[in-house]
Amino acid sequence: MSNFRNLLVWQKAMSLTTFIYNSTNHFPKEEIFGLTSQIRRASISIPSNIAEGFGRDSNKEYLRFLNISISSLFELQTQLEIAKNITYLNETEFNTLYEDSRELERMLVSFTNKIKERN
Repeated sequence: MSNFRNLLVWQKAMSLTTFIYNSTNHFPKEEIFGLTSQIRRASISIPSNIAEGFGRDSNKEYLRFLNISISSLFELQTQLEIAKNITYLNETEFNTLYEDSRELERMLVSFTNKIKERN
């Protein structure tokens, strides 16, 4: 693969990030530097680390960045739960975002395992 943009896992992460931004637009304005910012930063970290790892010289380094992506995804899932619990996200929005994040989680784990097999 010659470009990280061709990776389905990166494309899925970008799609989730876009959905996150759209879903957090209606969060209370007082949360702009709180939960809104945290959720957005965690979501941005996922495709960013996939891309950054792609540009590294070794599979070992790539795996490190993929692990950061997975960690950011878990952080995001936790923050989505919080947003649902305090009713910033309704049940439908939460379920869609959470299921998308779980699909991305499976893709990231599978992709990580394929990179490990290259070693």
